[in-house]
Amino acid sequence: MTPAFHRYIGIDYSGAQTPDDSLSGLRIYMATGDFLPVEVGPPPSPRKYWTRRGIAQWLLARLSEDVPTIVGIDHNFSFPLRYFEIHHLEPYWLAFLEDFHHHWPTDEEYMYVDFIRDGLHGNGAARGGNPRWRRITEERCGAKSVFHFDVPGSVAKSSHAGLPWLRYLRQQLGERVHFWPFDGWEIPPGKSALVEIYPSLWSKIYPCEGRTRDQQDAYAAAAWLRDVDLDGSLGRYLKPHLLPGQYHVAQVEGWILGVM
Repeated sequence: MTPAFHRYIGIDYSGAQTPDDSLSGLRIYMATGDFLPVEVGPPPSPRKYWTRRGIAQWLLARLSEDVPTIVGIDHNFSFPLRYFEIHHLEPYWLAFLEDFHHHWPTDEEYMYVDFIRDGLHGNGAARGGNPRWRRITEERCGAKSVFHFDVPGSVAKSSHAGLPWLRYLRQQLGERVHFWPFDGWEIPPGKSALVEIYPSLWSKIYPCEGRTRDQQDAYAAAAWLRDVDLDGSLGRYLKPHLLPGQYHVAQVEGWILGVM
């Protein structure tokens, strides 16, 4: 079977500090069909590590190239259906991104997620959530709620920091890239794709070989994406087993690739 992609990118994300701070928790690994994942460092500058803005700009450049690429990012791409219901939002992902950015402009210069949480900027109080609210995919794999802040293993801060950059990429790339599963459960041939990942599913499968935890999570994501594409099993992960009515819900809430 011919692989669907030529390039595999795993990104371990962080919601710490501002969009322009260099963070050791931001890591990128990239593989191809012929080569195992290697770490990609930021462009030469006084900064030792990636920034969130830098990653978004780098992804824009990579996804603008004519190379079918699948990118896995370690944060929520959307919120539980209960969030949409409580806030009377249209169950439509692009509208969600716009509404979220209006209340949580975490991509702005000098902006901390906690500035908005504390009411110093934006209007996060009008778009809050309950830690008991979880998506179907999180219930399946035991992942924490996107509203569960300040606990080990939480993706709350990274998700609230990362969502505006998904909006940025969508605005810049349009229909050129498939945002899974919001654009559909099947990724059209020859098209690049962005998917949500949960590296804990795979990080222990691959030997660490001296990598830090953040490096290992990004490495494992790129390696797993490569492995399932090359062995022909990616397609079954793109269509998880759900009850008929749950597919629509999951297309609003998003899904973690690899959770069946």
